Amino acid sequence: MASSTPRPGRDTRVARLPPRERILDAAEELFLREGIRAVGVQAIAEQAKTTKMALYRHFATKDALIEEWLRIVAAGYSTAFDRTEAEHPGDGRAQVLAVARFIAEGLPDVAQRGCPFVNSIAGLPDREHPARRLIEDHKATQRRRLTDMCERAGLRDPDEAAAEITFLLEGAQISAQNGSVDRAGERLVAAVEAVLDRAGTVGAR
Repeated sequence: MASSTPRPGRDTRVARLPPRERILDAAEELFLREGIRAVGVQAIAEQAKTTKMALYRHFATKDALIEEWLRIVAAGYSTAFDRTEAEHPGDGRAQVLAVARFIAEGLPDVAQRGCPFVNSIAGLPDREHPARRLIEDHKATQRRRLTDMCERAGLRDPDEAAAEITFLLEGAQISAQNGSVDRAGERLVAAVEAVLDRAGTVGAR
């Protein structure tokens, strides 16, 4: 017989996290809602139900906290790419389309909370900021992985196709965030498929 015990609410689940993870969760909630520049360490500590002293034991500075949060976000995308390659070994076209579907499925959340990378860039005007470099490195790695997928798909110009697909992936997230286009996920997958079809394959006439 199934248990009738209700699933704990978010506050209850977060309260069970270790202090470091609780701080990261609080930072994410506030950074996405208010922006990284507007949120202070005291507010993060209060949201995490801890103290500034405890926060500084885990993160030497607010910048270190921002960097670690974005590192975790980037790792989530990398894991999705890993999963896509594992599920479609050697099939570059299927891999690219799976990536497009992964981004499309995440658009409702982007519409509600915004893209962590887009939101953070606005608050990181210093291009030498470690978190800014982390975002740029993450995006460059993602582009390289898409190029590799396009190469496995046998496209005539894998780098150009990957550039177009990256443009579509990024544009879909912005469109979802500002609500400028309806059915953004559906349009994204169709557009990526069109790029793959148009790019053709090596040796095709």
